[in-house]
Amino acid sequence: MQHDAHHAHDTRQGHHARHGDGGSGWAMAARATLHCLTGCAIGEILGMVVGTALGWGNVQTMVLAIVLAFLFGYALTLRSVLGSGVGLRAAVRVALAADTVSIAVMELIDNGVIALWPGAMDAHLSDAMFWTVLALALAAAFVVTTPVNKWMIGRGKGHAVVHRHHG
Repeated sequence: MQHDAHHAHDTRQGHHARHGDGGSGWAMAARATLHCLTGCAIGEILGMVVGTALGWGNVQTMVLAIVLAFLFGYALTLRSVLGSGVGLRAAVRVALAADTVSIAVMELIDNGVIALWPGAMDAHLSDAMFWTVLALALAAAFVVTTPVNKWMIGRGKGHAVVHRHHG
């Protein structure tokens, strides 16, 4: 009987996450997206700074920025999940489940905007164009990724996995 009551509770939670309860679905999706955006922005900027400082070309610098965006995105989630008492192995699985799709979509949009914006790939860190296009690219990534996160959370995926570990 206890199992049935627990199942019914989980079903109701899934229903509220899918159909919204006063907009919390969008709010949770926006928070999840901002979380991913933070890690992505840190990784992107650090990758661009390091690649530029080392005199690397655009492709090498972009690859480094993407790798660091994923690492920092995962690290932020790991910090949160480990802080809730989950072991390292389980925390890594949670971070991968929670962030992979979100970061991948964000990186695709962010880097796509930068690659397609005329002159952006040749802008230097000291150019206003570099920072303007980066800000616009990250904003576009947020706008596109938020509905993706809402859809995933509504199905118990993505950052919904992280929320199961917070009490």
